[in-house]
Amino acid sequence: MLVAAGGAAIILLVVQVGYVLQHPEVWPPDDSIEYWAAARLVRLGQNPYAAELLLPLQQAGGRSTAEAVMMWNPPWTLALVLPLGWLPARLAQLVWLALHLAVLVYCGNRLGQIYGGSTLQRGWCWLLTLAAMPSLFALQAGQITPLVLLGAVLWLEAQTRRHALQAGLALLLLAIKPHLVVLLGLTLLVVIIRQRQWAIVLSGGGWLLGAVGVVMLFRPEVVSDYLRALLHHPPVQWHSPTLGAWLRWWWGAEHFWIQFVPLLIGLLVLGGMLIGGWPRARQGHKLIPPLLLVSLLVAPYGAWPFDLVLLLPAVFAVVMPSVARQERLGLWIWGSSLLLINLGCLALNLAGEPSSRFVWVTPAVGLVYAGAVFWGHPRRDQQRQQWQTQLA
Repeated sequence: MLVAAGGAAIILLVVQVGYVLQHPEVWPPDDSIEYWAAARLVRLGQNPYAAELLLPLQQAGGRSTAEAVMMWNPPWTLALVLPLGWLPARLAQLVWLALHLAVLVYCGNRLGQIYGGSTLQRGWCWLLTLAAMPSLFALQAGQITPLVLLGAVLWLEAQTRRHALQAGLALLLLAIKPHLVVLLGLTLLVVIIRQRQWAIVLSGGGWLLGAVGVVMLFRPEVVSDYLRALLHHPPVQWHSPTLGAWLRWWWGAEHFWIQFVPLLIGLLVLGGMLIGGWPRARQGHKLIPPLLLVSLLVAPYGAWPFDLVLLLPAVFAVVMPSVARQERLGLWIWGSSLLLINLGCLALNLAGEPSSRFVWVTPAVGLVYAGAVFWGHPRRDQQRQQWQTQLA
């Protein structure tokens, strides 16, 4: 029966994929087209950051747009998307979707185990991952942010296994969107230097140079292309769901520099903490969620609804300890809180609200995470048990 059901599912999948390939009006490409078009230009030896070259490719690939969707990720990211340049646009979109679906499932499974789950609780892990609206936003848009999440997960695993090569790859993946992980990246670099983990430094540098080198084989000027695009076309027009963007639009849209004020404050606070010796003997799995939260909170731009998939480590750190301890009260409190946040995201999406309205999501998850950390502190073990007994 299992074999028959699996065969039927494969046949249905093949039929549906064939139908989507033949009907471009069904699920037209969104942001995934930017990676395909940039990869195609690199393969042809052309500038992947040139809007005038991207636009005709993206229009021919099925996206109805009057302006090019720019790929603002650094040059080493092009090495990850380069294979898409040899595929037709529609097939590349489906391959990209399958890749990110697999990445999210893997990250959910590993995060569940890291934060208190076991192989018998994979259902919880997949539910938390795939039912989260940011995960669905990322899959629908074909965004690359799940690979940044994979970088955080690989870093956690590498620290457990003491695997320098994997840790270097994790740093490369985190650097796909450096503006979203500034505080996390700075802290990890300080920890690496303090612990004299030079193998990780060599590994990360090797991965980065190798990725840029592969791209330069096709387009030697790619680094200057990227720097020129940033200098002449900064993201001034973006109204991101970040505190800095809202501060700028309140103060005056012409003052672009105001968007960087929260990041500057975050860097100053973090710098003081690092100079004071923080973190001290802190386990990596406790370090990643709060730093990702604060990094998203102070990001100068970006942090779009699909970028909020980077909140998943905090979500798992909130829910999975209660699942592992079989604490119904804690699971009900924190699970309900996260469910309300998820429903709020769904409501905004169904109402067609602009992405800037999602600015409240990261602070809300941060409050839930802080409450869960307070709840799970060992000093409150006896109180939790009393409440659990009363609830039973």
